Amino acid sequence: MDIDVYSPDQYLNGIPHEQFAWLRNNAPVYWHDHPEGGGYWVLSKHADVIKVSRDFKTFSAQEGFVMVDDLPPELLTMAQNQLLGMDPPNHGPLRRSVITRVTSKRLMALEPMIRSVAQEVMREASRGGEMNFVEDLAGDLPTAVIGLLLDIPREMWPQIRRWSDLQTSGTDPDLGGTPEEVAQASVEMGTYGFQLASERRDKDGDDLISLLINQEVEGRLISEMEFASLFIQIAVAGNETTRGLISSGMYELIKRPELYKQLEANPDQLPSAIEEMLRWTCPLHYFRRTVVSDTEIGGQKIKKGDKVVMLYSSANFDEEVFADPMTFDITRDPNPHTAFGHGIHLCLGANLARMETRIFFEEFFKTFAGIEMAGEPAFIRSNNIHGFKRMPVRIQPRR
Repeated sequence: MDIDVYSPDQYLNGIPHEQFAWLRNNAPVYWHDHPEGGGYWVLSKHADVIKVSRDFKTFSAQEGFVMVDDLPPELLTMAQNQLLGMDPPNHGPLRRSVITRVTSKRLMALEPMIRSVAQEVMREASRGGEMNFVEDLAGDLPTAVIGLLLDIPREMWPQIRRWSDLQTSGTDPDLGGTPEEVAQASVEMGTYGFQLASERRDKDGDDLISLLINQEVEGRLISEMEFASLFIQIAVAGNETTRGLISSGMYELIKRPELYKQLEANPDQLPSAIEEMLRWTCPLHYFRRTVVSDTEIGGQKIKKGDKVVMLYSSANFDEEVFADPMTFDITRDPNPHTAFGHGIHLCLGANLARMETRIFFEEFFKTFAGIEMAGEPAFIRSNNIHGFKRMPVRIQPRR
């Protein structure tokens, strides 16, 4: 098979399952050329993805960051201050400081606020008719939740989403911009985060920014510059992945009316269904690591300095882990998907995303009598972000 899992064009129809299956069965550790020279190792098996995710001593997130394309030097330093681009010992203390702000108890306290936001989103959309589900419904809740958690002025929410889209979907002509515009978006977003952190230093606010910027980590306060990078990660991840999960999950239910009706009648089944939505839709196709000492994966020697790419959206369909992986099964148990990563870099907002998605569907089922496709959806042109940019639907409000 002619393997190309780098080109964003390969993802215009969603996950390239045929290529991924061939890799899993024939070349689970595959050398892939990069169009700008050199190349990288592609890992398509669940076991190999988990192994690399756990071995942070050999496979570095900080060395070169987590994207397959090398970042310009001026952006690399900022990216390495994001949690997803840190290795121990820098990673642990900062991660723990964030985790203390997103505990299960705190999430339970947030649920009424998130539900209120979801109800507002549903009211805005309850005029019915045709709309782009991604922008008009699925995207509003995550943006609002991040805005409220960070106490970002409401008038800035659209700009936060625009900055986020530029950084994650820069290869899509409808969402992205020039490389210079993408880089500028990262700088502007970081600068805005720096500004917010500076304003809330030594204040007694209870928003997430104030709580993080005014607590000690290993005997010192987080600097405004460190927070600027953390701000980018929180805002971008909170927007993109949850929006993709909600819209892609709804699409799978629309294609399966019997499952839609089942969940509508039995919303207590949503937690299990959401795990299958995560496995099936996988908001991120991959993250990269860089090898810091010679090693071996699946019998293949890997040299120091080599790039290794973990294909989450292939691992989630590994036939050795998931029975009948091409069946969308909302009762699948166990469901050890890799949609939120694994190991020390497991997504910090995983449970928040789960909660947002559950509440979204609960409130949607209460508000609307039905939903149907009004045209073909269009995927984001990206080898990293997996989600729709357009999903035309018609919704019917309840009378």
